[in-house]
Amino acid sequence: MTHVAVIGAGPGGLVAARWLLSQGLEPTIFEQGSTLGGQWATSEECSGVWPGMYTNSSRTMTAFSDLEHDSELVYQPNRDILDYLHRYAAKFGLTSRIRLHNRVELVSRDDKAGWLLRHAEGVDRFERVVVASGRFNAPAVPAVTGLATFSGCAGAATTFSYRDGTAYRGKRILVAGCAISALEVASEIAQLGAAHVVVTQRRQRYVVPKFVSGVPTDHLLYTRYGTLAEESVPAEDVEGQLKEIVLRAAGSPEQYGAPAPDPSVFTAGVTLGQHYLPLVAEGRISVRPWMKAVSGRRVVFADDHAEEFDGIFFGTGFNLRLPFLSEEIQKILDLDAVHLDADRYTFHPGLPGLAFMGMWDQAGGYFVPLELQARWIAYVWGGVIPAVGDRDEQLAINAYRARRGASQKSKLNLVAIAFARAAGVEPRLDNWPNLRRALLFGPLAPSCFRLEGPDALPDAPERFVREAARFGAITSNDMTEREQRYLAALPDGRP
Repeated sequence: MTHVAVIGAGPGGLVAARWLLSQGLEPTIFEQGSTLGGQWATSEECSGVWPGMYTNSSRTMTAFSDLEHDSELVYQPNRDILDYLHRYAAKFGLTSRIRLHNRVELVSRDDKAGWLLRHAEGVDRFERVVVASGRFNAPAVPAVTGLATFSGCAGAATTFSYRDGTAYRGKRILVAGCAISALEVASEIAQLGAAHVVVTQRRQRYVVPKFVSGVPTDHLLYTRYGTLAEESVPAEDVEGQLKEIVLRAAGSPEQYGAPAPDPSVFTAGVTLGQHYLPLVAEGRISVRPWMKAVSGRRVVFADDHAEEFDGIFFGTGFNLRLPFLSEEIQKILDLDAVHLDADRYTFHPGLPGLAFMGMWDQAGGYFVPLELQARWIAYVWGGVIPAVGDRDEQLAINAYRARRGASQKSKLNLVAIAFARAAGVEPRLDNWPNLRRALLFGPLAPSCFRLEGPDALPDAPERFVREAARFGAITSNDMTEREQRYLAALPDGRP
């Protein structure tokens, strides 16, 4: 019996344990908090989810392949996701395997074999370890001249610690950042009665809402076709296709009174914001360039405009932080605040028996790729599929290292397809002629990765049809003019 330590009882740790169990391995889950759920356990200090937050990914993309949501809401409140994770843990017998209030303090090699875990209750040996402690628990605050002198009554904090927007009624609030958390917090504070809300950002991103013509945005932006295009279509053509979708969804920010983004959607970036641009158009949120300096309550921006604020929130990303890994392990991984050397964020040839879950930064929801990564790990360790050879793992790491310095944010579809291929569960289009259009241009629903390969399910085709058709007749193989044009851009016009 192979015993595996899983560090973290959030979505990544739970789905890893579920699939390890399916392969006959024995997982023990270590959780520092008082309950499972990770970020979705809003009562825990390790959570950056505020009580009023709803998901930014649709119900279809915020689920695992073998448990559906109880609610029919397309975008769910955070408490429903926590309930879903509790039901998932109960269904697969994970709850009794979680050791709560048990913070892992050190992971190191065992001189005999395997790994040593020093934790709140002592030291244990394990043959294997999965690190699923989360990528988004160490907020990054950029250096700003004079920030330490800020004297506004509401203080300076990160959006990770934001909880109640009513506390800022009548106050002047500055929100720094242009990603989801910054725009969502700024929007909520503005809607709950702040006297003045300003967003300061280094660059203006394109901003898309949660729906486009009644279809969840993540069904349109993160498709299998998009992955194939990234692999084989000239970058300028891929960018043109993406920009067409983005502009069709929401127009360009300057149409709402925000700054004009860079013409290149790749350079500017894309983020999700349901209410942000309309609030800018209404004058309830103002937009300024990045901060130059802070002195007391006064903030000077790069355009030399200055204002006084009662509070500042930073929604400026997260550092990668794994302090419990031994110095030896951190050195092998060349771990820093952004990078971790591992083949597809998972394995390192110098650390056999150690795997990582969810340690990448991406646009889009994490549930689908997390499950696929968990299946890859479990199938390799369970002997269902062969492990990647050390040489190939090192080549993958070298390729990753060559990209260091460039943006490390990926996309849901690229990561999901990479893990699906590694696990041997990417459906082959020729096997599903009646689902070809849905598999190319429909959502990357978890059910589509149970169509074939290990753990294929007999009802997966029916479930995928239902999920793909929920927001339109995507299962018809009569492609739209736009889809035909996109498909023609692929080499020889087809995948």
